[in-house]
Amino acid sequence: MDNSVSLDNLKVGYGKNTVVLQDVNLSIAPGEIVCLIGANGAGKSTVLKTIVGQLKKMGGRVFVNGEDESDMSEADVAKAISMVMTERIHPELMTCFDVVATGRYPYTGRMGLLEEKDITAVNNAIDLVGAAEIAAKDFSKISDGQRQRIMLARAICQETGIMVLDEPTSFLDLQYKLDILRVIKKMAKEKHIAILMSIHELEFVPAIADKVVGVSKDKVFVTGTPKEVITGANLEVMYKMESGTGSVLCEGLWNYANSLTRLI
Repeated sequence: MDNSVSLDNLKVGYGKNTVVLQDVNLSIAPGEIVCLIGANGAGKSTVLKTIVGQLKKMGGRVFVNGEDESDMSEADVAKAISMVMTERIHPELMTCFDVVATGRYPYTGRMGLLEEKDITAVNNAIDLVGAAEIAAKDFSKISDGQRQRIMLARAICQETGIMVLDEPTSFLDLQYKLDILRVIKKMAKEKHIAILMSIHELEFVPAIADKVVGVSKDKVFVTGTPKEVITGANLEVMYKMESGTGSVLCEGLWNYANSLTRLI
């Protein structure tokens, strides 16, 4: 297993006729973090949902570890790719530990019985995101930020070589945004996990991303390093800003980003 994802002319959307994004060509190597950026509604989440199988492809192909995902079983995909999406989940009467433990479902069989190795994986994931103090709490009674940490732990304990994250720092205070991004970076660099994530906070992108993909007007608009992609001209196109405002925004953004890079 080589922990890689490749998108070949991927077309994504809803139903049979609603195309959101098309002609998406992208490769993510082991240990690489790729950030998707763009305005709300540009198709970032739709791409992620299609990769993990929540939405059906409208065209093109997804290769997971060199294998066409269409030829893989649902169980094999679950062992290869873990995900953290922005949708709220509402488990009934489950502790945070229980929610994280559902990440072990590809390995526990139909009965869902945890063995010692599964319990160890769950506890390690909880510790990694700094959530041990809430492990026994009711998941429905914790804050949004704490829920985001628990959902990341759930993905971590799935022990996949590929992670797909939809706005993983949403709902978090700055301290916890930094903590989560440190965890993500550590997993990529030390465990050689391939990570594709969408993110709204552009100031964090230079500190975390090896590659950035900017989407606009139903297509990939620009791909490159953070410095190549996060420019005034590009921001004006992707976020439909007035001419000249992008360069002003970028100046402040990069000053802040350079400070954040030292902290992550």
